[in-house]
Amino acid sequence: MIVQDVIDSLENFAPTSYAEDFDNVGLLVGNNQETISGILVTLDTTEAVIDEAIANKCNLIVSFHPIIFSGLKKITGKNYVERVVIKAIQHNIAIFAIHTALDNSFQGVNDMICEKLNLKNRQILIPQLGTIKKLTTYAPIAEAAAIREALFKAGAGSIGNYDHCSFNLEGTGTFRGREDSNPTKGEILKDHSESETQISVTFPKHLESQILKALFTTHSYEEVAYEIISIENTNQHIGMGMIGTLEIPMEEVDFLNYLKNHMQTNTIRHSALLNKPILKVAVLGGSGSFAISAAKRAGADIFITADLKYHDFFQAEKALILADIGHYESEQFTKNLLVAFLMKKITNFAPALPEGRLILSNTNTNPVKYY
Repeated sequence: MIVQDVIDSLENFAPTSYAEDFDNVGLLVGNNQETISGILVTLDTTEAVIDEAIANKCNLIVSFHPIIFSGLKKITGKNYVERVVIKAIQHNIAIFAIHTALDNSFQGVNDMICEKLNLKNRQILIPQLGTIKKLTTYAPIAEAAAIREALFKAGAGSIGNYDHCSFNLEGTGTFRGREDSNPTKGEILKDHSESETQISVTFPKHLESQILKALFTTHSYEEVAYEIISIENTNQHIGMGMIGTLEIPMEEVDFLNYLKNHMQTNTIRHSALLNKPILKVAVLGGSGSFAISAAKRAGADIFITADLKYHDFFQAEKALILADIGHYESEQFTKNLLVAFLMKKITNFAPALPEGRLILSNTNTNPVKYY
């Protein structure tokens, strides 16, 4: 098994094309063709984590946060970022970061928080725009069924809880092959009319290359006519934050205690209590002040996030409770999520990863301490 095998699996789980523009995700250090001796999964890649990887003979670190966030002009070891990169290179350790790609995944960071809090009826809080595309193509009527099936197999035509979705319209296509053409229908330099089916399907943007590959492989024409456009339909499965409901409403103080216990945090900074039961809960792991308005619009009784500043708490405006549980605390279970996913996938690799070489880091990387 090589590094690229793990990257491919993680790309299927949380495609890096859905990461935020400001982010730096993907393979940050190392060779994607290197054979893997062991994988260490962590929230952050610190010097202590590199030492842990060395001790456990792991040459791939799968990290939630990227150690390299902005460009490095020099690598001299003058700060912790440069020292981590130097040590990783010295010990031939690859580092892959997934960060906001996993934040935006329906089964990612925020779903993990919802799972810990036993929230039901989960939905994306802020759907990411421009993630759905539409393909329209034209094919001889006799080929339409095979082309549709190939597109479906490649991932097109899924809408919410439905798949194999398409729209089809029969009509007449016209064309004439030039002297250097090799037409499969009609003759060179002669006008030709063909009874065709127009096929339209939607697909998630990260699948575009494989959708087109399926189209070109299945279609008989030398030149395949098609159009791809981005559409603004709401994507139910890609976006920041989640909102769900408790099975039974809870009093505010009871819920805050419940939150502390289930998210394993000793401190919650919160806005004023409103003396009404908590039922609808919005969550966003990491820094989430930008989502306060979205939580209000969604009718949340409480919004759980981190890194709220003093003036952010004023935005509660007696509409909901804002609860800051800490950045590390909100994301601490992410590495467990990644290990569980990779554990399921790892048996599909050949040759398999040496037994016991998928390791959950036991290094606490929280830079914030409490007195």
